[in-house]
Amino acid sequence: MKAFILDSRESWEKTKGLKKISVDDPHIDETNLKQDAEWVVVKLIFVGVCGSDRGIWFRTAFQDQIFKSLKRENKFLRIVGHELFGQIVEAGSAVKEKYGFKKGDLVSAESHITCGKCYQCVRGERHVCTDEIILGIGIDGCFAEYIKIPAKILWHTDTHKIRPEIACMQEPFGNAVHAATRVDLKGKRIAVFGCGPIGLMATMVARATGASYIIAADPNENKLALAKSFGADVTAVTARDPEPGYDAELVRKIHDLTEGVGVDVALEMAGYHTSVNTAIQTVRRGGDVVLFGIKTGDISIKMFDKLIVRGITLHSIIGRRIFGTWEITQRLLEDASNGIQDKLWNELLQGGKGTMLPFSEATTQTFEEHMLAHPKTILKF
Repeated sequence: MKAFILDSRESWEKTKGLKKISVDDPHIDETNLKQDAEWVVVKLIFVGVCGSDRGIWFRTAFQDQIFKSLKRENKFLRIVGHELFGQIVEAGSAVKEKYGFKKGDLVSAESHITCGKCYQCVRGERHVCTDEIILGIGIDGCFAEYIKIPAKILWHTDTHKIRPEIACMQEPFGNAVHAATRVDLKGKRIAVFGCGPIGLMATMVARATGASYIIAADPNENKLALAKSFGADVTAVTARDPEPGYDAELVRKIHDLTEGVGVDVALEMAGYHTSVNTAIQTVRRGGDVVLFGIKTGDISIKMFDKLIVRGITLHSIIGRRIFGTWEITQRLLEDASNGIQDKLWNELLQGGKGTMLPFSEATTQTFEEHMLAHPKTILKF
């Protein structure tokens, strides 16, 4: 089969992108691999390209995780990608009885393979598993024609209710659901910092779950136009590198919009030093800052004493609660009355115009061109 891979023998610092090559098809082999009794092979139909995939493409994230996992497996090539929708074509002997899946089922999948044994897992906190393995990083992912994965991470998808192109986005949409449900947003005034795909999705979730007033901030005016369409009441252009380490003008604007009080909840979806500090500065006394955006390196919190004396709570969000977040995601996407699916398809994915990249025709060059041209790209098989 064909797959887009990262080759660890090449210089991380001097290269970019992924190479499309031929690799062996995956198969269930219970004779030699006992675990395969609970694994499946999925033929991919649609696959989403994520911000973390961009990080790998441009060599800004996940080097250590990828290289360490390849060394452990005594391999050099990693198939990247983790947002998937496809059909089961092979299933281990224990899959149907233990997990309820069978050959022919249409599925999406959680991207974090958890151990089920660590301190967190046994207490129902699998999203922060100590020994998790992430698709496309610690194990081969879905930028390929087939993927072999454990059945325990599969998620049934009804294509009569969720269109297949959106089905492959359930994993990233779940990130937005997790972030926007970390605290109860009903009746609250909120600000969303960073209007990339997850920030835009979080705006929709906040609106659907009852936020009373939504402010969206981003340096990109095109993204802000989408945020307004996705449910933001007010949008604001924020400086990319403001002084003194946060956007003081935006802080003043948000305080003016909230009668000098500040927002109840700030959702930080970008991960930049200045964005994090701006979010902290805009939230009211006793408010909450939800941190989802992530960048490598250190962040210095400005006026740390005010964070304490104002009684602000910081929440760090990683992945999705397995599978509680998936259940909320399913309900939101299947509810036609909220318009979420229509907005994702017609606006984020532009009705498929230019955002759908046929995998058979994709090259390293066209892959990068699509990533740079659109906020969200889908590989179509």
